[in-house]
Amino acid sequence: MRLRFATIASSSGGNCVYIGTENTNILIDAGLSGKRVEDGLAQLELTGKDIDAIFVTHEHSDHADGIGILSRRYDIPVYATEGTWDNMPSKVGEIRPRNRRTVYADENCIFNDLCIHPFEIPHDAAEPVGYSIIGEKHKITVATDMGHITETVKENIKGSSVLLLESNHDVDMLKKGPYSYTLKQRILSDTGHLSNNVAGSFLSRIADSRLKYVFLGHLSKENNTPRLAFDTVKDIVSESGAEIGGDFDMWVAAPYGVKRSIEL
Repeated sequence: MRLRFATIASSSGGNCVYIGTENTNILIDAGLSGKRVEDGLAQLELTGKDIDAIFVTHEHSDHADGIGILSRRYDIPVYATEGTWDNMPSKVGEIRPRNRRTVYADENCIFNDLCIHPFEIPHDAAEPVGYSIIGEKHKITVATDMGHITETVKENIKGSSVLLLESNHDVDMLKKGPYSYTLKQRILSDTGHLSNNVAGSFLSRIADSRLKYVFLGHLSKENNTPRLAFDTVKDIVSESGAEIGGDFDMWVAAPYGVKRSIEL
């Protein structure tokens, strides 16, 4: 079974991930306009009509803004935790009752030929989850919006062939940047976002022979740059003895647009 992965958007301004097989097409989040999601799908030679489900990590606007319009336009089921549903922003709008589906952390959701496994993540949202998507032979994990790495996160990332890992900010840029003190403290907290250094340190510990492709995602436009994120993570991973481009390939996910599609 072919398993395909691409990021349609990944940044503090909007997030959307595509995962599919020959029979099933799903999105993880749709935190941008329906039009922009459709433009991204077109780059993959797909349309909204091809999407079978949307799985939502949490209710923040950069992950949920487009789910309502896409669900209504194409009659797409939307899956989220109870806490996420209870705190969904009003701009999402009405979603048909039959398309409001609930997932539970650590309980597999079998959807056509995919097994979707939600897991708890430490973020300042109501009931946020990351997702591991398991096909016949491979596993893809989406793990962003985390203030720190928990054992649960670590265990769910293990064995992934493809990993989208948050590398949100450079700590020095954040501390010296224009954000308010309160916002800086939120980002740096245990329920905020992962820095480049933490992402690199974690990746150096969990990378094994099964990991083939890493995408660094959810970069802050104000407190990071793609080059800084890549170089920081690469340097830390290299110090552990792993080789980017040898042991596994790594890229920075684009803030918008499909720049790379992976097939397993």
